[in-house]
Amino acid sequence: MENQSNILKYKHLGIYTQNENVVYMHENCHVCASEGFEALTRIRISTATDSIVASLNVISSNLLLTDEIGLSDAAAKKLNVSPNETLYVSHLEPIKSLSHVRAKIYNQKLDYLAYNEIITDIVQGNYSNIDLTAFITACAGNRMDLDEITYLTKAMIASGMQLHWNKEIVVDKHCIGGLPGNRTTPLVVAIVTAFGLTMPKTSSRAITSPAGTADTMEVFTNVTLSPEKIKEVVHKEGGCIVWGGTAQLSR
Repeated sequence: MENQSNILKYKHLGIYTQNENVVYMHENCHVCASEGFEALTRIRISTATDSIVASLNVISSNLLLTDEIGLSDAAAKKLNVSPNETLYVSHLEPIKSLSHVRAKIYNQKLDYLAYNEIITDIVQGNYSNIDLTAFITACAGNRMDLDEITYLTKAMIASGMQLHWNKEIVVDKHCIGGLPGNRTTPLVVAIVTAFGLTMPKTSSRAITSPAGTADTMEVFTNVTLSPEKIKEVVHKEGGCIVWGGTAQLSR
């Protein structure tokens, strides 16, 4: 970050990309020219205290000046930046855990440490969509034995916050989903908790269907709850139906 030629001034653009980290720079930006950055290059953006990895989009209009840099709302939130704040731009260093992905592509067995390094990099946003696709494809089609499934599961659990309920029995349900109108979760959670069991249910938003369970429930009530609020609701009602993406649990 000591290279003064790689310093740009942050400008808020108000661009929503869901959870995707995207960085915007002018095509005549001196950093693009000196570092050889092109559209879709994965680069590291840093403040004095933190950094993220983002995909570059190149602007040719006057939306940005040549000494300015923009971020998607998701990226700006993760860096906690303010307008006119100084940002540092650099090449993305080699991601060591991708060597484990390559090993898995060639059908090698991975240990817990390898899966933990992969999941850590995914959670930190270091993987591109192509990297994620490669990892998922390498693991699909019965290419993982029981040990590897266990290692991956433990790594995913360790990557997020864990909630403990201090109950002898905590129940859950899961269905394949993807079918519009098959809203079994609200019925099951209501019945199960009415019988006194504890059921802290997290659900997903839409992936392929018109609406996910969390989207449907959001018509009736707030499903974007913090871990603290989830604990409060479950303690009072015995269960909940919340969007899993906001709970910061397994990533």
